[in-house]
Amino acid sequence: MIRIALVGDIGSGKTFISRLFRYPVFNADESVAKIYLKNKKVYHKLKKELPEFFTKFPVKKNELIKSIIKNKDNIKKISTIVHPEVRKDLQKFTKKNIKKKVIILDIPLYLENRLNKKKDVVIFIQSSRKEVLKRIKKRKNYNKLVLQRLKKLQLPLKRKKKKSHYVIKNNFDENFARKKVQNILDKIL
Repeated sequence: MIRIALVGDIGSGKTFISRLFRYPVFNADESVAKIYLKNKKVYHKLKKELPEFFTKFPVKKNELIKSIIKNKDNIKKISTIVHPEVRKDLQKFTKKNIKKKVIILDIPLYLENRLNKKKDVVIFIQSSRKEVLKRIKKRKNYNKLVLQRLKKLQLPLKRKKKKSHYVIKNNFDENFARKKVQNILDKIL
């Protein structure tokens, strides 16, 4: 099985590109959303760690945002609780798809959390800052301070790009992106 990991800036289009590969995709953001919605163990840990913010199950996005705004260290506390559960989901996904030729990893903190394996193929998704900001501002719970704090968890983009095997310049044109994806798949396979 070939593991292809997509890295890049928040809002660069990793999820958009991941779907164009037409292979099973592990989406860490979807995993986290499911954990907040269904995992009572995580909720109880969050409530114990940050009782003023987490008062009722399931965990709501506005509670997370308030806790991150209140104290920049809260994002690390939340991550420490949630990331082990995401790793478990990734392990389940990998086992489920063990016979697939390729799997796609859409994990925003893939390099930062040292999820990379030696044989993984890393693709940097590059988008114009202007386009990225425009897209992020359209998100339902957009908050500039939260975005800044999330970005501080990430490696600098230059470093991510340097650690990557390929770069896809994403202009959010599906036909253009599909050709880039196919070109890379042809080289890998």
